[in-house]
Amino acid sequence: MRNGHVEDAQQLFDELPHRNTVTYNAMIRGYFQNGFHEKAASLYNQMVVRDLFSYNTMIFGLMKCGRVKEAEDVFESMKNRDTVTWNSMILGYVENGLMSEAMTVFNAMPLKDVVSWNLVLGGLVEVQEFDEAEELFRGMVVRDVASWTIMVKAFVGTGKIVEARKTFDDMPMKDIGAWNTMIGGYVQQNFVEIAEGLFHKMPGKDRNSWSVMIDGFLSIGRTRDALRLFHETPQKHEKSWNSIMLSFVKKSLVREAHAILEKVPFSGIVSWTNIMIGYFNMGEVENANKVFQRMPCLDTAVWNAAIFGFGENDQFENGIRLFIRMKEDGFSMDEATFTSFLIICSNMPSINLGQQIHAESIKLGIDCFTAAANAFITMYFRCGNMDSALLVFNSMTCHDTISWNSVICGLAQHGLAEKATEMFEKMRSSRAEPNQITFVGILSACSHAGLVKLGKHYFNVMKNKYSLQPTNEHYTCMVDLLGRFGLIDEAMDVLNEMTIDGLEVQASVWGALLGACRLHKNMSLAEIAGEKILDIEPSNSGMYLILAEMYLANGMREKAYNMWVRMKDSGVKKQPGCSWIELSIGGNVFLAEDRAHPKFESISCVLNLIYQEMGFRNVYLVVASEDIRGAYFQC
Repeated sequence: MRNGHVEDAQQLFDELPHRNTVTYNAMIRGYFQNGFHEKAASLYNQMVVRDLFSYNTMIFGLMKCGRVKEAEDVFESMKNRDTVTWNSMILGYVENGLMSEAMTVFNAMPLKDVVSWNLVLGGLVEVQEFDEAEELFRGMVVRDVASWTIMVKAFVGTGKIVEARKTFDDMPMKDIGAWNTMIGGYVQQNFVEIAEGLFHKMPGKDRNSWSVMIDGFLSIGRTRDALRLFHETPQKHEKSWNSIMLSFVKKSLVREAHAILEKVPFSGIVSWTNIMIGYFNMGEVENANKVFQRMPCLDTAVWNAAIFGFGENDQFENGIRLFIRMKEDGFSMDEATFTSFLIICSNMPSINLGQQIHAESIKLGIDCFTAAANAFITMYFRCGNMDSALLVFNSMTCHDTISWNSVICGLAQHGLAEKATEMFEKMRSSRAEPNQITFVGILSACSHAGLVKLGKHYFNVMKNKYSLQPTNEHYTCMVDLLGRFGLIDEAMDVLNEMTIDGLEVQASVWGALLGACRLHKNMSLAEIAGEKILDIEPSNSGMYLILAEMYLANGMREKAYNMWVRMKDSGVKKQPGCSWIELSIGGNVFLAEDRAHPKFESISCVLNLIYQEMGFRNVYLVVASEDIRGAYFQC
């Protein structure tokens, strides 16, 4: 039973010619230990003779699995009880969150031992009844190390580090657990230097002592001290090493962590994965890929992290290739795999690819997971297939906030404001709670549809009903909403409100105001908004061109020319146009002003013929194509 071989124990029990109470007790206890609660109860009911151990085993086992009423029935049926019986009831009540009942049993005990006191003391601390715990502690006649340690932990939990230290110093005897609790308290309160001093005074240390101190150094950025301490640790274990490496990565010391990892024998898959993720986060995709290629063993989590990393760095083709390779190499795919890959699909105009992945997920039964379904909704909306997006949403058994946000934002992006507001109201009547992203979606929908009054209403609902602080995205939507309908003064009031709220006005907000000025030909305010954007984003090529265009439209040719010169002098270049074409044999990307395609001349010739048919002459279009065929592009 102790080794989990329940069937073997059952066979031995069945073959026994004579069974006694000890045999029955061993089986009942074993059943409880291995999770066979019904069998334990059934065997208990078959017993003809029971001893005190039988009753205590049943009470302890029933309490452990939350069957409190049945444990109470056993307790009430007992003619004789010992201290273990009472303590089992107290422990059961404490573990099931019934502190009042635990106190009732404790007060009714004819004879209490130190374990009884400690159980109630620990229970009071667990439910944060610290004053009662302190009073109980003072009333204890006999205390052991556990009693003192519980109180040290209680003071630490309430932030009373001075009281915790006084209790610790008053302890007549201290074990390693008490030292670790006090050191952990100092680390928790960011008094790492004091914790370090206490750590060096410890008469003996266990694995937890070293781990707590290493975590303390990491918490205040003393990564190299944590590394030094790790090397001094007698029993090194991978968990502490992984924490140190992760701390290096979080501080963007990825190269340093990589160099250290190459030299030590503790380089497990978790550490290497953190290094790879660190490089991806820094935008160093090539180095991340090198780490991935050199990893001695790969699991699903590593593949997922790599696919996600490529997607986050806009290297969608590499992400697709990696997904295909993962499938070909026979690695199992989970919910995170499909979610990461669908993010890539959402950023590529390839509905065919997304549909194939959807079919794959249905085969594996992963489409029923909420996170995967949410990713499918986002992918279909971004690819323009609204019917499929809504079909996935409506087929979901449960919706979380992300599900509703995906639909509301997707409908808003396609200008379906009425449908978006309908979904928003359905969300409000569901269990899901709207968040800031929800209101970005609904405000955006109102902006696109010109629903000024409704937009103002939802903006106030966000602040007053849901107590959500507006962000730059919400203010951008409001400025855009008001500006589109010529309410420039009200849009400026929104900008002033941002300043009052202490928010820095970002380029997106000024961009919304500029769009309104452009629409309503307010050149003076457009110049202010445009210059503000260029102050924040001096490399924004679109802003130079928009201002130059507005100057030309208003007959200010000299200002338009100066804007072009300023753009050239700043070294700002317009991003090349990009087009995608998906055929049955694969996909192609076309970039403006790129002559790299092997069929460049043929494509230009055909396009010139088309333009001539349309009545244009002397047109020379520069395009390029990148073939990114793969197994999942084949139809």
